[in-house]
Amino acid sequence: MAIHLHFDRDLCKGCQLCISLCPKHILALDSAPNTKGYRPACCTDESACIGCASCAKICPDSVITITKD
Repeated sequence: MAIHLHFDRDLCKGCQLCISLCPKHILALDSAPNTKGYRPACCTDESACIGCASCAKICPDSVITITKD
């Protein structure tokens, strides 16, 4: 089963809550800013994601979507 993470880059404020909570340590701030000037969160290794959804649950702006196929 493949797990896919999607971050709505333009809504992410780079608060890093998801990064601090990820048990696999595969989230980081992107080097490129979004349209609002924030560095959004991104996944550095989607294949290592276990689909726990901790990142999506803690996100105050609900910018993370997790799908499984």
